[in-house]
Amino acid sequence: MSNNTNYEKIPQEKFEFVQLNSRIHDTKLETKARGYFADAMLRFRKNKSSVVAAWILLFLVVYAFFAPMISPYTVSMKDNNYANSPAFVRPIADLHLGILDGARTHGSQNETSLNYWKGIGVETGYDPMIGIVGETSEMVKVRGQMIERKTYTIETNRYYEIGIVYRTFSQEEFESLQKWQNETGIQVIYPYVEPADIGGATDQPNLWYEVDEKGAAKLDKNGNFVPVYSTRKEIEGAPYDSIRIPGDDGSYIYSTSKSGAVQARICYYNYYQYLNGMEPSYLFGTNALGQDLFSAIGIGARFSIIFAVLVSAINLSIGAVYGAVQGYYGGWVDMILDRICDVLSGVPFVVVTTLFQLHLAQKVGVLVSFLFAFVLTGWIGMAALTRKQFYRFKGLEFVMAARTLGASDRRLMFKHIFPNALGTIITSCALIIPSTISSETNMTYLGIVDLNTFAGATIGTLLSSGQANMTTAPHAMFWPSLFFALLMISFNLFGNGLRDAFNPSTRGAED
Repeated sequence: MSNNTNYEKIPQEKFEFVQLNSRIHDTKLETKARGYFADAMLRFRKNKSSVVAAWILLFLVVYAFFAPMISPYTVSMKDNNYANSPAFVRPIADLHLGILDGARTHGSQNETSLNYWKGIGVETGYDPMIGIVGETSEMVKVRGQMIERKTYTIETNRYYEIGIVYRTFSQEEFESLQKWQNETGIQVIYPYVEPADIGGATDQPNLWYEVDEKGAAKLDKNGNFVPVYSTRKEIEGAPYDSIRIPGDDGSYIYSTSKSGAVQARICYYNYYQYLNGMEPSYLFGTNALGQDLFSAIGIGARFSIIFAVLVSAINLSIGAVYGAVQGYYGGWVDMILDRICDVLSGVPFVVVTTLFQLHLAQKVGVLVSFLFAFVLTGWIGMAALTRKQFYRFKGLEFVMAARTLGASDRRLMFKHIFPNALGTIITSCALIIPSTISSETNMTYLGIVDLNTFAGATIGTLLSSGQANMTTAPHAMFWPSLFFALLMISFNLFGNGLRDAFNPSTRGAED
């Protein structure tokens, strides 16, 4: 059957004129045009690792800037008694979940030691014993007889185990402390104990009970401690008119004279509240200086990020201009400028930093001299990248057309060529920032540069002090290391994602 026969079978009413009374023209595109940056962000979102890194990086930056603001501590608040102490938050510690409880392990503890820890809890109300985590026993020969000797491995609360300490006060300070006790009802000052009553010990403020010649507690028939608080009025250092411990009928002495001042036994946990207006609470623990790691890491990271962005901006400005001149003019200009870069790039960064810290820092300060060390050679990589981009674009048609129309060299460089290279240059800065942070951290970690006076704390110094106490306080090394590692990995993955997204050769490409 022919095609004409097929057409004849179509009803006539199915035929109609198209655009009978209008001009035929191109139809307007119904889809929205996609710009360069929109296309780049579309490709960036498809890179899952870069997106995750961007969120992690955002969290770290927010932490760096806001953690010091929300923390009740500053880097100037240092407490030697709580130096290298693990993380502790009392409301969580009281739940006995095994986290944030300030736990520290002590091995080779005998019965005398267990009574010592128990005595602290009985006197102060803060029981340092978290639990016994191990027990060993051995048979030893004592005076010709074999006896069983047990030793224990225990966990104690680092903040409670300090218990009672000696402190010397002026008369005014002692009166102020008594007044605070009356207002808050918190016992800070505890009865004085004469060394003769505890076997002559002068460095054991936590001994308040009878002990034998070996320092072991003498318990009464009910297994309780026997207090040996002093009642000698003649040794009283200053009048005591404040709250007293339970069981005190007014006869206990609470201080003694000490070189014209007053010495007293105080519960350090409560004394901390008197000094700071709050209980100790350290989410990440403390470092070797007794600083709060939560705020110290934030302050150090904030400085590192701001410093790295500043260095990158300066190096971008210098390198962009330098590389633009190299790439645009080429020839002997490029050769001379390139040889200068070769000479500067051969100088080791560590040598430059050390020399600047030894000589220049005395005139302009540690921070400025450190900044100069980064700027001296840091712009060379940016100059090389800009030079390459200019060689790539300067021979293209749009540049030749602008030159034909009379555009000046300056206009051609910074109005026509440089904007086309800007995407690649900016994304390279995202990779320069982590490199700068890493170099700054290395210099402070090695002690070549000391920025604590200016910044208060740096990641490098926190890592250095944490390494020195890694066996006894691993948390002081763990938290700065974790933050630094996440920051470096996130910055590099984020920078790689930006570099791929802003690559002009992949524009419009679909996975």
